[in-house]
Amino acid sequence: MSKIALVDDDRNILTSVSMTLEAEGFEVETYNDGQAALDAFNKKLPDMAVLDIKMPRMDGMDLLQRLRQKTQMPVIFLTSKDDEIDEVLGLRMGADDYVKKPFSQRLLVERIRALLRRQEATSGEVTTSGAGDAKVMERGDLRMDPLRHAVSWKGSDVSLTVTEFLLLQALAQRPGFVKSRDQLMDVAYDDQVYVDDRTIDSHIKRLRKKMRAADPEFSAIETLYGIGYRYNEE
Repeated sequence: MSKIALVDDDRNILTSVSMTLEAEGFEVETYNDGQAALDAFNKKLPDMAVLDIKMPRMDGMDLLQRLRQKTQMPVIFLTSKDDEIDEVLGLRMGADDYVKKPFSQRLLVERIRALLRRQEATSGEVTTSGAGDAKVMERGDLRMDPLRHAVSWKGSDVSLTVTEFLLLQALAQRPGFVKSRDQLMDVAYDDQVYVDDRTIDSHIKRLRKKMRAADPEFSAIETLYGIGYRYNEE
């Protein structure tokens, strides 16, 4: 049973959404502000968090920033209906997805299930002795180990979210070949979950930023404007 943390200052949302998630088989912990959630997360992390952005004491942005200092746990943001700035900033800070208020609870459940499936897909399963070694991918200075959700560039470890890992893996599997945004959406999201081009672009921008923190000269991910992205093996 996956444990979901729901953080929102609207008690009606906490009550209704937690009831829906529990009916779907999830274990749910609720918090009405970011500080209360952070205090609990410092003791034990959930499997995933759903965060409202605008909250008292500590808002969702600040909470996400604290979380990303120590964990790549999947995070979904709840954003205001027309606040596109919040969506972009949230994705660039490391959120995996966002859902706009007012939202369908069924949609939120599908987003949560999709993220958990993606997390499982990146970890994989070792079925036979030594199977893990065969799954490690090396492309020039890049090394990716899906079984351990581990990435390194020129020997330096790079911590990626589930979405970032899947996007980098999809690009690096076939160096030199272009992946359109639609193809990358299919890799990172289930078919029933719609996201727009800006979402993929924001994830790629943050992915590049993390790789350049390990190597300021990193340029392996190339943008082909109007087409998509490709990985150039260095």
